[in-house]
Amino acid sequence: MEHLSSDEIEELRALLGAEKDSLEEELAEHGRKVGDDWQGTAKGFSADEADTTDAADSMEELAVNIPLVEELESRYKEVVAAMKRIIEGKYGLDENTGEPIDIKRLRANPAARTNI
Repeated sequence: MEHLSSDEIEELRALLGAEKDSLEEELAEHGRKVGDDWQGTAKGFSADEADTTDAADSMEELAVNIPLVEELESRYKEVVAAMKRIIEGKYGLDENTGEPIDIKRLRANPAARTNI
């Protein structure tokens, strides 16, 4: 991480922290935590819904939330991994080549693992 100043690292750590918090809020809104993973849910869904319209609405919400939660969880794991790389001193290096990732790219995507 020698190519990044301590101020740049702190700036990027803050960006990652803010994104992590935002992702946790979105995940909680559309799913629930099961162990170390997240699972898409429909709020108030019950398999024995009395009203078929309510049941259909819940199923539709579930159909939207499952892939959304999968996408959010994937990004969440990328952000957490980037935060771990900061601690390990491996942050900001292309995982394929070992070359430094440009600060502009890291500011645009703080969880970036490779150069473009």
